[in-house]
Amino acid sequence: MTVLDGATVTEGTVDWQGRRTWYRVVGPPGRRPDRTPLVICHGGPGLTHDYLAPVAESIGASRTCVLYDQIGNGRSEHHGGARAGFWTPELFVEEIQALLDHLGMAGGYHLLGHSWGGMLALELAVRRPAGLRSLVVADAFASSRTYREEVGRLLSELPQDIREPIERHEAAGTTGSPEYQAAVRVFYGRHVCRARPVPPGLLRTLAYMEANPAVYETMMGPSEFSMTGTLRDWDIRDRLDRVEVPLLLVSGRHDEVTPRAVEEIRHGVPGAEWHLFEESSHMPHLEEPVRFREVVETFLARQSSGTA
Repeated sequence: MTVLDGATVTEGTVDWQGRRTWYRVVGPPGRRPDRTPLVICHGGPGLTHDYLAPVAESIGASRTCVLYDQIGNGRSEHHGGARAGFWTPELFVEEIQALLDHLGMAGGYHLLGHSWGGMLALELAVRRPAGLRSLVVADAFASSRTYREEVGRLLSELPQDIREPIERHEAAGTTGSPEYQAAVRVFYGRHVCRARPVPPGLLRTLAYMEANPAVYETMMGPSEFSMTGTLRDWDIRDRLDRVEVPLLLVSGRHDEVTPRAVEEIRHGVPGAEWHLFEESSHMPHLEEPVRFREVVETFLARQSSGTA
């Protein structure tokens, strides 16, 4: 156990179904039984927890937070030779449930998921687990088709000297080209993370994924634009009416997951709240961190059925 900015930090692994997942628990010194823990799911698929660590480090001063690297990524067990059918939403739902059981939190927890992690959080919520108290879904969509249409629109609005190399290399399958990568960085700077300099946790996350891209390439494809992977036809819209816990949606005005895409979640979950961060793109927790923490903590504090 270590102490970081007034919060205690412990790390460990959980073995489940012959697999191993790494986790980190950040929380206030001494157990706070009056505060329901918050489990944080990272995006990708194929990223790591590192870029979401600031969320746990800020909220963890008053509430236990759990970070983890999803199977196949970062510090968890890798399965680089697994077939495409191995990487399913069901696999990652089972992983969350195993982690909750291992930590003794299955009876009561909040869940915050970012991007793909938000999609995963919705996949868990529609199964109506008994211990889930509330959801924070950040920068996620309900339909891959809508997401692709909106990313295509954002791409069409780029200057021609940026748009043309992206379209040309996507069509040719040469997305490893330096010209393509340079153009994509312009898109990312507008619609993925506008914070400058790029936060170190995000750089670590991207380095991990670059070194081990199997999960991202299998489930998403070679880039954010084409989405040719196993999630290409993912659509949860017709199951959203099964979400029965309070839901907070957060996203950025300049997000690659556009307001149109987020609106489909709000439409499908009556009573869902939505906070749109005007100065952010896909990562308001890094672009407007103080306001992000305020919005999330205020929402969690209101979920007072039993404990908050």
